[in-house]
Amino acid sequence: MKLFRSVWDFIQNQVLGMKWLNELIGGGLAALGLDTAGRVGGSIRFFLYDTVKIMVLLGVLILVISYIQSFFPPERTKQILGRFRGLGANCVAALLGTVTPFCSCSSIPLFIGFTGAGLPLGVTFSFLISSPMVDLGSLVLLMSIFGWKVAVIYVVLGLVIAVAGGTLMEKLRLENQVEEYIRNGKAIDLPQEELHFKERIRYAWSQVCTTAKKVFPYVLIGVGIGAVIHNWIPEEWIVKLLGTGNPFGVVLATIAGIPMYADIFGTIPIAEALLAKGARLGVVLSFMMGVTTLSLPSIIMLRKAVKPGLLSIFVGVCTAGIIIVGYFFNIIQAFIL
Repeated sequence: MKLFRSVWDFIQNQVLGMKWLNELIGGGLAALGLDTAGRVGGSIRFFLYDTVKIMVLLGVLILVISYIQSFFPPERTKQILGRFRGLGANCVAALLGTVTPFCSCSSIPLFIGFTGAGLPLGVTFSFLISSPMVDLGSLVLLMSIFGWKVAVIYVVLGLVIAVAGGTLMEKLRLENQVEEYIRNGKAIDLPQEELHFKERIRYAWSQVCTTAKKVFPYVLIGVGIGAVIHNWIPEEWIVKLLGTGNPFGVVLATIAGIPMYADIFGTIPIAEALLAKGARLGVVLSFMMGVTTLSLPSIIMLRKAVKPGLLSIFVGVCTAGIIIVGYFFNIIQAFIL
């Protein structure tokens, strides 16, 4: 058991957390005469370490996830989802969302395609919620920062929100709230082309390059904000606003995350800095879920596909689920950290 623990600690700290990189950067900055314990030196160290770490992990994760995703093009995904009914279909849709490395805006065209192809509305919403909120990349990244317990519970609860939200949409029978041009659209079945190993690797690498270019600015912004929080904002401010003294911290964090637009790669450094400053775990994770699932640009895009009534229910269901998850993490924080 001790051996297993030692091996796991090494994987989490040195492979996923890349602590060796932090020490290397710290040593390099010290050699240049910068005090890494001070605000300026500490900010530079945080910025360099988190930027390199996140981009390296992102590259490896997207390569693996995109290779897996090459087996699930939209037409095949539609065929898989079409075989299931009821709660089982919602569960499968939520699980398929985990192998799509998309942000909320990128998921909406697939949602429109699936809905136009005649898949049940609840099933497509389970996919829409799960895809940006929970993926294999989020599992690994969360493990690198918060440990495996937090990462696993986060993913499981994210899937629960996706399944519950989709099931509720199905029960409410809101098909008439989908815009008419989507409901009347005709799906075109395209022939499935079997890819070989080299083609799948080529596709995966192209996704790495495309995704890296797309998210790099958001990673820089997120790391920059994290560096400011980590080294310049007094700890007592964070504790007072987002710590145990404020029972509404989860609600504030969820609402604050909605106007932002980023994926989980951009929110990780902010979450890391907030937690280090004394913010509650549930508050931090609620912020991440709010940003990745309910960003303002994605809500604007979704409004083009659904009517205001359905959009309001979608936002309300997701917000309620995120807040519940946040308070749950606050309650169990002492047992998992």
